[in-house]
Amino acid sequence: MEYTGNIRKMESAYGDVIHYQLPIGTQKVGMNQLIGKEIRLEYQGKIHCIKCGRETKKSFSQGYCYPCFTTTPETEDCVLRPELCRAHQGIARDMEYAASHCLIDHVVYLSLTSGLKVGVTRHTQVPVRWIDQGAVKAIELARTPNRYTAGLLEVAMKNHLDDKTNWRKMLSGPGPGEIGLLEAKLHITRMVPAELLQYVTDNHRVMELEYPVLEYPQKIKSFNLEKDHIVEGTLTGIKGQYLMFGDRGVINVRKFGGYLVVLATGA
Repeated sequence: MEYTGNIRKMESAYGDVIHYQLPIGTQKVGMNQLIGKEIRLEYQGKIHCIKCGRETKKSFSQGYCYPCFTTTPETEDCVLRPELCRAHQGIARDMEYAASHCLIDHVVYLSLTSGLKVGVTRHTQVPVRWIDQGAVKAIELARTPNRYTAGLLEVAMKNHLDDKTNWRKMLSGPGPGEIGLLEAKLHITRMVPAELLQYVTDNHRVMELEYPVLEYPQKIKSFNLEKDHIVEGTLTGIKGQYLMFGDRGVINVRKFGGYLVVLATGA
């Protein structure tokens, strides 16, 4: 079968094994059922902004045209750096958007991706955020009433933990599951600044995430639709936002949001 349209980041559903769907145009393609089969992604040379839909020669921040990149609330500075959020002071590109994205409970978490890391996400994005990062385990460290406060706690924890994922290491195997997250949480809690201790939670549930992977690549090569135009081969697994094609390479679907492609599944 063939599907044609602009792609978006894969949607995921938590279960015994993470289930993925790829939005392409107006359709959503179930990707788990394609693992072990030959697929082909062919870039058609066009990009459309995932916000306004206009055609753009270059994509910014994983799918936006430049005007939207500079004005939309989805690309505001606090998306990547929560400590820069000013919505609690009434300052934002779009206060209505901020009310539902910044001025709500946020979770500061510990997760195992390429290693132990700290991160921040809206409470409504648990466990989607963890899945998108390819985490194999995650635990809530703290819960704050807004994004800014969560950012302050994350910054404090960055003195002791990574806040980035080494994607190559994350894709090279099941993950560093031997690290005890509850023990890590109890240890890290002792390093939380006194003024932020009130936000540390007693939620000690460790969520485990299993990805649909037949085999992990021995060598990690990243496909780029701008250069390669065609990505094809046997789909050997999905983790985070990456499609794996064995040792042939991997592709970060989220990076190419808004790209017009043809997906041929051979089924």
